[in-house]
Parts: sequence; C-alpha cells; structure tokens
Amino acid sequence: MDTKPTIGITMGDPAGIGPQIIAKALQNTALSSKARFVIYGANESLTLAADKCQLQTRWDRVDVKADRASRKITSNIVVLDDGEEGLPFVKHEPSKLGGIVSKRWVESAITDALLPLAHPRHLDGIITAPICKESWSLGGYKWPGHTELFAARTKAKRHAMMFVSDSLRVVLATCHIPLMEIRNVLTIGNVHDAIDLAAEGCKQLGIAKPKIAVTGLNPHAGENGLLGDEETRIIEPAIKVARNNGLNVRGPFPADTIFSHAAPYDVVVAMYHDQGLLPIKLLSPNTAVNWTLGIPIIRTSPDHGTAFDIAGSDTADATSLQHAISLACQLAATRRFAAC
Repeated sequence: MDTKPTIGITMGDPAGIGPQIIAKALQNTALSSKARFVIYGANESLTLAADKCQLQTRWDRVDVKADRASRKITSNIVVLDDGEEGLPFVKHEPSKLGGIVSKRWVESAITDALLPLAHPRHLDGIITAPICKESWSLGGYKWPGHTELFAARTKAKRHAMMFVSDSLRVVLATCHIPLMEIRNVLTIGNVHDAIDLAAEGCKQLGIAKPKIAVTGLNPHAGENGLLGDEETRIIEPAIKVARNNGLNVRGPFPADTIFSHAAPYDVVVAMYHDQGLLPIKLLSPNTAVNWTLGIPIIRTSPDHGTAFDIAGSDTADATSLQHAISLACQLAATRRFAAC
C-alpha cells in the first residue's frame, strides 16, 4: 500500500481569504510534497487569487463531473473544479452563493473521506479553509460550524475542538454555543468527554501520558461556591471520573491564571469557546491549528475566519493553514502507515 496520503482542502467561502491562503500555502514545495492534494472549490477563484499575489499556479484542473483518472495529472495538486455562475466574487462579504458553494465543497470532501481506503477518491484527511456562518445561514443551512457538520456526517458519538500550537494545546468542552446557553448545556459527561478526548489527541501526537489541566467556568473557579456551583457540581465530578480511569488530570483552575502557568501541562481543557481561544491566539498568533477530535476523519483548519476585510488584497497570512496542512499530513501518514 502506498503510504503517501491524499489530503482534501476545501476552499471555504470564495469571497474570503480561502483561495488566497491555499494558493500561498501550496507554494511551499517541502510542504506540498508530503501528500497528494485535492482542492474542492472553484478553479477560477483560486487562479485569480494566485495571479493577484503573483504566484505560480502549481496545480492541475479537473472538472468535478469528469473521471479524475481520465485526465493526465502532472502535479501533486489537483483542483476539483466545482464553480458556479457568479464566481469569482467582486464583493468580499457574506452571500447566499458563498454559503451554497462552500457547504457543497465540504460535503463533497466528507463523502470522499468516508469512502473505503482502496477507493481511488478516498481522502486520508481534510483541511477546511474558513467558511462564513452567515453565508451558510443565507444559503439555508443552520449548522453553527464545520465541527458540528463533520460530527453529524460521521455519526460521531462525541467530538471536541482541539487547538494545537508549539506553545499551548487547548480542548473545548463546548463548541459554538452562545455564552448565555453554556450553563444549560455543560454537563459532567461533556466535561469528561473533553478530558478524555484531550488525552486521546495528545497520545496521537506522541505524548504517551499527557498531563491535563482543566479550567473552571466561573471567575476564580467559583470561589468555593460563592461565584457559582458549576465547579463543584459538574467539573470536579468529571475530573474525578477521568482520574478513576487512569488519566493525569488537575483542576478546576481559574481560567485567568492557568494559561500563564500551563507549561507543566500538555493540554488545557477549557469550558467554552472564547475562554480557550483567546489565550491560544495571543500566545500563538497565526500558528495555531484547529483539529476535530472524536470523528473518524482527520480534519484540521486554520485558527481564523474568512477575513473579508482583507480578502481583496494580497496580504492574508497563510501560516496557520500551512500548520494545518502539516498536522493533517502527519496524522494521515501515521494512520496510513499503521494500516500497511
């Protein structure tokens, strides 16, 4: 079996910086040689972004309706061209068309990733460029984000967002939940699953016995019940279950201090989105990677959004996407090698 993985990259919202950062990231030949890449998107949008940035078009185009094997492929990168009238966009803003095509490209990549390993269209991993949740809503889709869509399509019983960087790793106990709703959805099971998935993710990264820190939900981790009881009622019981299962877990710690003292730990489990993402984006600007845990598909993404405000320029930074590609290739190569 060939151990070189095939990795899909979805273009994200074509009005955003997705086409630009993909074109930039794949200029790195050392990175692009780690796998075969299939880009799910619109070739014209990608080519226009490359031209604007004065980059080489280092890919072959294959029409989405064509048999890929029927066309001679001369590069390691294929654009599975699935454009639509109205692309590429002139205006860089949320739109119904942007939602429709970006959702379609992700669905196509998921379908291919779920194919058997020996299938010629099988993907060993997926990297998703940023989508716009407002565009998905305008297109008629109510998904709060990529993470929930991947979990549903793969029928995952549990899932979590893990953010990986050289200086910090963070797993979220809740994902895209409005802040006022977190108290109603946070359970012992949610927190325990996040701890358990954090340990599993660390092990996949080569950390055999990860040390895990867990934040509180409330200021000062509840101050012994004076500022909220979620720590004693939910978080501490989840930690106790994890410890009984053999995991090295400590907490709950006040969230305003643990991230500046996280060096002894391999990963921090945070209770909600901004609690975990603020420190990792501050400590690891442009280098953190979002990795979806708990699903059978390897899926990574950069740690930023569509950046409509700079999408019309050539200034988007592709570093986070490059790290997302590198992590996906690493995980996919390990998994494929283990299957040989």
